[in-house]
Amino acid sequence: MMKISMNWISDYVNIKDIDLKELANKITNAGVNVEQIEKCELNNLVVGFIKEVNKHPDSDHLNICLVDLGNEIKQIVCGAHNVKAGIKVIVALEGAILPGNFEIKKTTIRGVESSGMICALFELGLEEKTEENYNKGIHILSEEAPVGKDAIEYLGLNDTVYGLDLNPNRNDCLSHIGFAYEVAAVLRRKVTMPDVSYNPIKENIKDYFNLKVNTKDCTMYKAKMVKGVKVKESPEFIKNRLTASGIRSINNVVDISNYVMLEYGQPLHFFDKTKLGNKIVVRNAFDNEKTVTLDDKERILKQSDVVITNGDEIVAIAGVMGCLNSGIDENTKDILIESAIFNPLSVRYTSIEQNLRSEASLRFEKGLNYEYTELAIERACHLLEKYADAEIVSGTVSYDVVDKTPKIVTVTREKINKVLGLNLTDEEILDSFNAVGFDVKLDEGTYTVLIPNRCMDISIKEDLIEEVGRMYGYDKIEGVLPVAPTIEGGYSGFTKYRKNLTKLMRSLGFNETRTHTLVSEEEYNKFQYQNKEFLKIEKPLSMDKIIIRQTIIPSLLKVIEYNLARGVNDIMIYEISNVYSSLEEQTKLAVALKGNIISSKWNNIQIKTDFYYVKGIVEEVLEYLGLNNRYIFKTTETIPTNMHPHMSAEVFVDNEPVGYFGKVHPKEAKDIYVLELNLNKLYTKRTKSIKYNEPSKYPSISKDLAFIFNENVLSADVERIIRKTAGKLLSNLELFDLYTGENVRENEKSLAYSLMFTDHNKTLVEDEVNQIINKIIKEVENKLNGRLRDK
Repeated sequence: MMKISMNWISDYVNIKDIDLKELANKITNAGVNVEQIEKCELNNLVVGFIKEVNKHPDSDHLNICLVDLGNEIKQIVCGAHNVKAGIKVIVALEGAILPGNFEIKKTTIRGVESSGMICALFELGLEEKTEENYNKGIHILSEEAPVGKDAIEYLGLNDTVYGLDLNPNRNDCLSHIGFAYEVAAVLRRKVTMPDVSYNPIKENIKDYFNLKVNTKDCTMYKAKMVKGVKVKESPEFIKNRLTASGIRSINNVVDISNYVMLEYGQPLHFFDKTKLGNKIVVRNAFDNEKTVTLDDKERILKQSDVVITNGDEIVAIAGVMGCLNSGIDENTKDILIESAIFNPLSVRYTSIEQNLRSEASLRFEKGLNYEYTELAIERACHLLEKYADAEIVSGTVSYDVVDKTPKIVTVTREKINKVLGLNLTDEEILDSFNAVGFDVKLDEGTYTVLIPNRCMDISIKEDLIEEVGRMYGYDKIEGVLPVAPTIEGGYSGFTKYRKNLTKLMRSLGFNETRTHTLVSEEEYNKFQYQNKEFLKIEKPLSMDKIIIRQTIIPSLLKVIEYNLARGVNDIMIYEISNVYSSLEEQTKLAVALKGNIISSKWNNIQIKTDFYYVKGIVEEVLEYLGLNNRYIFKTTETIPTNMHPHMSAEVFVDNEPVGYFGKVHPKEAKDIYVLELNLNKLYTKRTKSIKYNEPSKYPSISKDLAFIFNENVLSADVERIIRKTAGKLLSNLELFDLYTGENVRENEKSLAYSLMFTDHNKTLVEDEVNQIINKIIKEVENKLNGRLRDK
């Protein structure tokens, strides 16, 4: 959850006259969800000055303190180890109610009267109640704290803090300036940007450093140098704003780095210049390269990780964490400030792999505005000069290959009103665009809009329409029931078709799977069959889910691999899913088999999966769709190279390819058989109504024919000629023998067929059937150069 200090927001937008609860509702209605509102309810807390400390007469660890509260001096008993005379502290007076409903009362502690309590931050609920915070003792204020002043007001804790539940596209609100633009938009007010001015000295950073970027995963890298830094406690307003945002104050230098990140959304990294040397090289890590990060842990890196080096050793893992050998400490005087843009995917992968998720890595992962990358480093210099007594060295070491092409999107008034269901005027639409700070030109109902770089989620006309809707107010859009004809419910033809195929596959003993539509680039490149231009995710969550698949087979192979690793060896699975290219969406049936079809220990029966069983599954599906006698199988060069070259075939229906089946290539997987069919093509070719044919009342006549062919002749071609020549009287045709050997020449083969002839209207006679047989023999001889085999 992103925490936003509204005191901080008031630096950029005038909200003094605004009810903050009402503002939260407006912002939520505009699409940025303010999930919680926190307000400090503490009172009766003042700044006190400890004038005198004496040991308690009846306790070794208690002290009696005389505390000046401005208008009176009170005696308070305190047990903190760090209490002493001459410091300014937070005093809870009588009547104050602390977290836990703990009321401060005048009391007597071991015989000594105590009128109040000297407080630690965790006792006020401003820090977590941890052992570390307990050991810090009472909170010591700066010497400038005015005695007697309301402590909450002095600390800037009279603040309202919004807790934002941000949608993934609203990374602009991961900064106070980004949220300030949202506040300004709903209030129709202007944003005042923070001061980034400073007075540089004459020395130039290029005399100290040179920069090389040797990776495509860094598109911008800027570095500035400051000298003479004094590491000390941060000013109260910085500490308070960090505390309100959920970040603990450490020292002025580290705090300024965090402050700028929360202000601009741009993470910075500070290097100790003395430890760094005079060279910066940004590159990809080497596989198994090692470094020790600031948390004193050794990290083993991969080539996909981006690192910052001094030419010899790694000084930071880009976007994730600095290294121990270049970190800031109390002796640091000169600092190199880094402000950069790294590949969001690379940072995310590294942070997950190294288990180093942080506020900084989160922002790198979401993508950064290059304008703020430049401004943030200037802002850091301003604050370091002002609050760390730093001298800013002139110049910037810079690398910049960011695409800065202006984002210009057009949309018409007609389109806006059609999508929103409104009738907005040009004035109302322009008001919305001006509210969010867009530069817009209107020409005859068409708006040409220049998108600010801070609005990284806006790139198409639908985004502009959303902005108009947000600023106009979704709550103003009246709900209208759509006018549509009443139609009878039920499944569409294609949905029924899919469901029927699902029932068929289950009846054949297959288990259904559901796998992810997104695959890795490696998976996409396997089993390519009639692939078209693919769709790739611009900002994927992981490299394993980057391309929308065009085949289901690799996903099924992963399912088989998963099951084999868990001792499941006999696998019959299928999936019916949509696949996608940039041009179309298709539905495919994919099947994968491994191991035994039947395995019975009781009667010692095992039937293994083989090529012919998969072929039979294909035939079962095609004949279920009424495609009998319209399909053939061929070995072609278009079959994926991941298939076995001699045990796979392409499926054709009406001479159009609709899929393939066979054995997976042994180099890819061992003894796995697959098939994949295009269900959209089969849907258009299926027989829509299958008619019932009553069995004939008259006897049938069977004939056997054996031909000798060249070894390259396909049985499917022979069957096609036999069926065409025999006509309607042929009721069944079956290949029952394939023979090579004695009495058959080399490079030839014998194919034997059983033919069944039936007439539904009369009894067939031998002469009638023999005439058909003679025609078949002539057709086979003429078209396939076959000859009748001698008995």
